[in-house]
Amino acid sequence: MKPVRKQRLMLIGVMLAVLGAAAYFALKAFNENLMYFFSTSDVVAGKAPANTPFRIGGMVVKGSVERPGDSLLVRFTLSDLSREVQVEYSGILPDLFREGQGIVAKGRLDGRGVFVAEEVLAKHDENYMPPEVASSLKKTAERP
Repeated sequence: MKPVRKQRLMLIGVMLAVLGAAAYFALKAFNENLMYFFSTSDVVAGKAPANTPFRIGGMVVKGSVERPGDSLLVRFTLSDLSREVQVEYSGILPDLFREGQGIVAKGRLDGRGVFVAEEVLAKHDENYMPPEVASSLKKTAERP
């Protein structure tokens, strides 16, 4: 084989190896930052991961919001009109958060089966519902 051809093959091989490594790292970063959405029925059924952050959505059950003590801790129940999940959040809730409203929360399940939220997002007007919550409620309503 000629030296020029050998150099070109080595260069192509190195470029393919670099391209493969870049694709591997990009897919790994994407997979680590991927955040799945689960309804409360999915969480109760055990479909949600135990030690991985995910999003949960549903309606805040009326009469379920509790603020124990003087801390920022808030406990409430989230429902998809079929199953309910207890949620704990320590922080300042959005101004639009209220009972009977659709929300999406980001966090993880603890050992007690309680969803510990890191972030709570509330809808921004009377007619809007997060798409994930709307589709989850629609699926629940279609079940027999």
